[in-house]
Amino acid sequence: MSAITDEIRASASEMYHGDEICQEKSKWLLTEMGLPNGLLPLKDIEECGYVKETGFVWLKQKKKCDHRFVKINRPVQYATEVTAYVEPNRIKKLTGVKTKELLLWVTLSDISVDDPPTGKITFKTPTGLFRTFPVEAFQLEEEPAKVEAAPPAAVKEEVKVGAAAVEVKEV
Repeated sequence: MSAITDEIRASASEMYHGDEICQEKSKWLLTEMGLPNGLLPLKDIEECGYVKETGFVWLKQKKKCDHRFVKINRPVQYATEVTAYVEPNRIKKLTGVKTKELLLWVTLSDISVDDPPTGKITFKTPTGLFRTFPVEAFQLEEEPAKVEAAPPAAVKEEVKVGAAAVEVKEV
């Protein structure tokens, strides 16, 4: 049964459909809340939404996915539906996210970044267990902006026009 009811959808400040826009909006929201933008590397997101008044966020993907955070060598599993309440520097009441600790899959319930920033992020379970890691292990590298080059003919024309307009006088 889905935790996302029609009532929640109706109260959503923002709701999007489609992987590309949902990826963009989830990374934007994490960044706005002071969290690393790579915390939720979901795939094939069908729907995402945000209720600004309560901070409730949901992401629905086609199927559950596994991910390994290479910098800390930790596997994480994301269910088809991930929900949470977000606030500055914190995610609480998280559902749909598990990590492997020794031989057991452990549910995560809270994620927080130290304030003032110390470069550490803490993950907590409902039982009170927690682990702290470097924030940069969950930060995605920013992609450089693509610059479209003009065709060579257009550049040559601009140079010729510019050269014709320049007048040199000797003093």
